[in-house]
Amino acid sequence: MVVVGFSLIILIHEAGHFWAARWAGIRVLAFSLGFGPAIVSYRKGWGLRRGSSEGEYTTAQPGTLVGVSATEYRWNVLPLGGYVKMLGQDDADPSARSGESDSYQSASVWKRMVVISAGVVFNVIAAAVLFVIVFTVGLKTEAPVVGDVGPGSPAAGVVASNAESLGVTTPGLKAGDRVVLVSGSAPDSFKDITLEAAMAARGSKVRLTVERAGVSGPLEFEVQPRADAFSKLLDLGLRPAVSSVVYGASLDAAARGALAARLTEVGMKGVEPGMRLVGAESGGRKAEAGADGLSPYVLSGLVRGGNGEPVTLRFAGSSGGEVSATVPVREEFATQLLEGSSADQVIPMQHLVGLTPVMRVEQIDAERSAATGLKTGDLFARLGEVEWPNVAEGIAEIRRGDRATIDVAVARKKGDGEWETVEIGAVAVKQGRIGFVPGTSEGVSAVVSRWPNMAMTSREILGGGEGVVMRPSGAGLGLVPGARVESINGDKVADFSGMRAALRRLAEKAGGSGFEARVVARVLVAGEPMALTRVWAVSEAESKGLLALSWLSPLGPGDFEPLEIVLKGDGPVGAVMLGLRETHRVMLSTYLTFARLVQGTVKIEHLKGPVGIAHVGTMIADRGVVWLMFFLAVISINLAVINFLPLPIVDGGHMVFLLYEALTGKPVSVAVQNVATVVGLALVASMFLLVTYNDLANLLWR
Repeated sequence: MVVVGFSLIILIHEAGHFWAARWAGIRVLAFSLGFGPAIVSYRKGWGLRRGSSEGEYTTAQPGTLVGVSATEYRWNVLPLGGYVKMLGQDDADPSARSGESDSYQSASVWKRMVVISAGVVFNVIAAAVLFVIVFTVGLKTEAPVVGDVGPGSPAAGVVASNAESLGVTTPGLKAGDRVVLVSGSAPDSFKDITLEAAMAARGSKVRLTVERAGVSGPLEFEVQPRADAFSKLLDLGLRPAVSSVVYGASLDAAARGALAARLTEVGMKGVEPGMRLVGAESGGRKAEAGADGLSPYVLSGLVRGGNGEPVTLRFAGSSGGEVSATVPVREEFATQLLEGSSADQVIPMQHLVGLTPVMRVEQIDAERSAATGLKTGDLFARLGEVEWPNVAEGIAEIRRGDRATIDVAVARKKGDGEWETVEIGAVAVKQGRIGFVPGTSEGVSAVVSRWPNMAMTSREILGGGEGVVMRPSGAGLGLVPGARVESINGDKVADFSGMRAALRRLAEKAGGSGFEARVVARVLVAGEPMALTRVWAVSEAESKGLLALSWLSPLGPGDFEPLEIVLKGDGPVGAVMLGLRETHRVMLSTYLTFARLVQGTVKIEHLKGPVGIAHVGTMIADRGVVWLMFFLAVISINLAVINFLPLPIVDGGHMVFLLYEALTGKPVSVAVQNVATVVGLALVASMFLLVTYNDLANLLWR
């Protein structure tokens, strides 16, 4: 379906040239879809043929071609593109000329301009029509509402210019903020926010106007985008909001069943994908649903404001029945902000006063589980060159370099509750991933990781605020990676949750002042267990930070469907206006992409070639016909813009030559055209090979 859509877009482009040439009185020799030898061809008067009839037509005797059309319609071997061949016009041979009255050269300059620009015009018209259809039917897309705000991200630390006048005392955008203006324009969806950041000029700021519940007026932010650690595109650190609907309603039956089983494992028996969260209660405090259910962000506020009591959640099915489940909340840990390999990269990492949990396999990619050998619950004992990595180091190690595989060993829990080391061996790295959702060992083990060997920022998130802690004291205890903490001041601990509880009790006893704790850990030396005893001096700032830690909702953003809106015009006129606005926006974005390539904020690897476009199109097609139409409209606009760039061999280059001819009264010399053609072919071929390599690398190796 995607290939058919691409072919139609190309067909529309070439149809523009074809009809304009016929209008201008220029003889069209071939209308071709694809390149290379013809598979089949059609010529009026001769009908359908295998291969091309061009040779027979050009060698036919005069008088034998009565009723036979000069135009051959071809379907060629390589269906990537197409062309219209006119008498006296050959992109590959600028010296081609014809003195016939219906040749390309015989037409006036302004008619040739119409012919050259017609393909681009048809693509723009086609895109506008597709957009109008899309916005007449309605396009489901992510609402311009803030969900997660990355710790240490540009959006987390920015202060609204009018914060003081509106009584806002905490910095940053917050979950639930509704963005009403992005650099002065109303966003249609969340992608408008991310696109504005990605396309921002180096050093410039993105202006956001947001509405926040409980604040009397709109907040004004100016946020400096920063390169994302993974995508390398400029980013604000914002993620779209989620709804109150449990994730997975659109998956197949097997996948929904697997999700329901996972919910049962965490104490939510009977809760199924597609159900809506409608109520929550914890410690005698209740949160009730609004018209669209209970927002997960309201649930998070309810849990954070409590004392760690379990929360009772109520879910409603489509038939109206309700399911209740009482589950424990999750402990909040401090978040340290680490500087990565570049000044623009900041990696958040959870820890407990400097002790970091090991990276754990939270969930397996079902399609790759058999190939990787990983299992849900595995702890990473070795990942590449790092032993017992935390999440920050583990992800950095997987993404380091352009490796095709990474050596993996895990600790896996046996039936008796003990852990055993399992050598997995070489695991394929694909697009910076090895097929799992990362988590931490905080709730299952007291094994500690190494404090990251990275430069530190001076910010640490402590219970929602920020403290100045350059290097937490636990990082200097001398516990080697893989050491398992057994007790703190005589209190037995089984995991990081137990360690957190023991340290909080000591902090409460000290009244928030500094204190000392005796830590006993066990580590394997030459295969034999050896006890380590350390005296831990916790500072006053760290003690207060422990007391400031709160609790987190048992359900994260990934457990819910995205918060979506339907973009739909208010009647035919509204659909047309939306369609024209989207056409204009996509055209500007395409031109901006080339400008940002020159500035360096957008990289070559961000561009997609035919393989990458087909891959993205296939994924978008899974979202339905409306989304596929939207995607094809975007591609049509991109094709129009790229074709009209002032580069040799594309329509824009020909237009430059025609403008020269119109101004000087004589055509560009054949020698200049030949050089321009060679340079243009080299540029296009190089770009094609580069983006195709990137596409294949992203699909097969990265």
